[in-house]
Amino acid sequence: MDSIHQNKLDRVLDPNWVFLDVSNKEFIVEKNNSTTTVANSSTILELLDIVKYREQGGIGFELHLPEIRLLKGQFVAIVGNSGCGKSTLLDMLALVSCPSRCQQFKYFFSNSAQAINTADIAQLWEQNDESKLADLRREKLGYVLQTGGLLPFLTVWQNIQLPLKLNGYQDDTYIKQLAERLEIDSLLNKKPQFLSGGQRQRVAVLRALSHHPQLILADEPTAAVDEERAKAIVQDFHALAKDTGTTIIMVTHHKELVKPFADITYTFKVEDVSKTLIRSTSEQIK
Repeated sequence: MDSIHQNKLDRVLDPNWVFLDVSNKEFIVEKNNSTTTVANSSTILELLDIVKYREQGGIGFELHLPEIRLLKGQFVAIVGNSGCGKSTLLDMLALVSCPSRCQQFKYFFSNSAQAINTADIAQLWEQNDESKLADLRREKLGYVLQTGGLLPFLTVWQNIQLPLKLNGYQDDTYIKQLAERLEIDSLLNKKPQFLSGGQRQRVAVLRALSHHPQLILADEPTAAVDEERAKAIVQDFHALAKDTGTTIIMVTHHKELVKPFADITYTFKVEDVSKTLIRSTSEQIK
């Protein structure tokens, strides 16, 4: 057994964790001294009263997230015009940007035994635990950049295998199956420069999925492709979320593109609080 899987097994066997079955749903109870908390296995993310503040040229911008709760297997759309805070939100979810103020920021990740491990992100930022944050980024998250972000000196196959190598995985059966599903299995030996924009994005999607992440973050992945390809990518995201149980969050300015497929959509209300402060507040589109 490799060290990655041994470490996961050690966490499952840790006596500080006990498991319950309530109403045919899986729960985990974390014992922390005299405090016991229970998390529903269908929840993957809970944000409560989070603020990110930045300032440039004497003008302040404040992104406020009153409450966001996401479930496993959801396809989530984040829509809005440029400058409303979409990418800022994605950076916080990707654990590369620290909130300025935070009441609650938790991920609930399942392990190989289908138990739930709670990652208190607010606490990790407070403790400046970059090592743990890096582990979560590497193991639990996948990221799709606007332009794909493929390394030009590697073949498609080598690009796709990068997350597996970083996480110590050996079995590539899963990604071969996904390559066939996404119709890029005939492109594996090509370099990115010989692919169309739509093909590069599908490779980027497969790379993000290859190490079985529990959350995928996609930053404007349809911006560089035509309307037909954009729709195909959104359809792929929706189907993959349902079939794999992976929660997929897609940022876009194109509300109508994601409207038929998104399980839940968030947008932003932007207002001028004063001459020196702009506030953008997230809200769910009903």
